[in-house]
Amino acid sequence: MDRIPITREGYEKLKKELEQLKTVERPQNILAIEEARAHGDLSENAEFDAAKDRQSFLEGRIAELGYKLNNADIIDPEALPKDIAVFAARVLLENIDTGEEVKYQLVGPDESSIEDGRISVSSPLGKAIIGKRPGDEVVLQAPAGKRTYELIEIL
Repeated sequence: MDRIPITREGYEKLKKELEQLKTVERPQNILAIEEARAHGDLSENAEFDAAKDRQSFLEGRIAELGYKLNNADIIDPEALPKDIAVFAARVLLENIDTGEEVKYQLVGPDESSIEDGRISVSSPLGKAIIGKRPGDEVVLQAPAGKRTYELIEIL
């Protein structure tokens, strides 16, 4: 079984989503199915079909979250080396062309949120940062052209 690296925050977020699905959304959907059944002929019952589709989605997501949580390998960013960019590290980058500085944390795909400064290690920028050390250049081929950053610091 492959371990899935995740931060404590990401783990707690997935756990909360799973709990919401199991305790709120699944029971609500079961009621929706029962109501739709009460309307009679199921062969032409759009409400029943929609509720069954929703049930299928919910059960799939519950199974997916259960798998991820059961195989999670929680990484503590504070216990990481500060000399190389690895999963869960927080980095400070400087755009070589503009001088603009940005801070990111390297996280898994389920945790990424550019608004919160959390980028996926599987994103093009995340892949370019992994393994770099302070002072290294980070080159990213973006749709708008090549961007070059300097890894200033691992925070």
